[in-house]
Amino acid sequence: MWLLRPPGVYAPQSDTGTLVDELLREPSLPGARVLDVGTGSGAVALAAARAGAADVTAVDISSRAVLAARLNAVLRRARVRVLRGDLALPVGHRRFEIIVSNPPYVPSPSDRLPHRGPARSWAAGRTGRLLVDRLCAEAPPLLAPGGVLLMVHSGLCGTEKTVAQLEEAGLEAEVTARRTIPYGPVMRRLAPWLEAGGLVEPGQEHEELVVVRAVRSR
Repeated sequence: MWLLRPPGVYAPQSDTGTLVDELLREPSLPGARVLDVGTGSGAVALAAARAGAADVTAVDISSRAVLAARLNAVLRRARVRVLRGDLALPVGHRRFEIIVSNPPYVPSPSDRLPHRGPARSWAAGRTGRLLVDRLCAEAPPLLAPGGVLLMVHSGLCGTEKTVAQLEEAGLEAEVTARRTIPYGPVMRRLAPWLEAGGLVEPGQEHEELVVVRAVRSR
């Protein structure tokens, strides 16, 4: 799907496609209230709307991403509400049947999140979990009973930890998709730092993407 994407807005890649594939497998998607956290250009939100979701809300902290997602929704005549804000804060206490997220998750040398530039869409602190951890804490209360959270991230930032945190929050969590992909430009650039820190093996050129699915049973 061709999308408008201003400079600095995350380009849909393998993680986006993997998340969309898992979203489209959800039997509750038609007629569901869907929240897309960290929407970027709006690719996942648009996929939800096209698949019959009744209400789709997309959020991003980047004003450029918000503009891109709004324009892409208009161009495709998709009913997607796009809000600007920090993770799910703009939606208040609303509840959703499905929450999806492709947050920044790449381990990076600084624990200060960038406030501008392309790195804002991928840099996530030394562990890669600055935003993943927040989502594990902030998303569960926004799920309706029986609601589903789908989050994609790299295995480098700790798949087991994500599952454990979501289970501690009262959800039933598991990995439903794994995909091994070659390093992209960002990972190739960071490879020496990742190797020095023992986060990847010397000469490693691939990473694993995972989708964690978590259900609120009550």
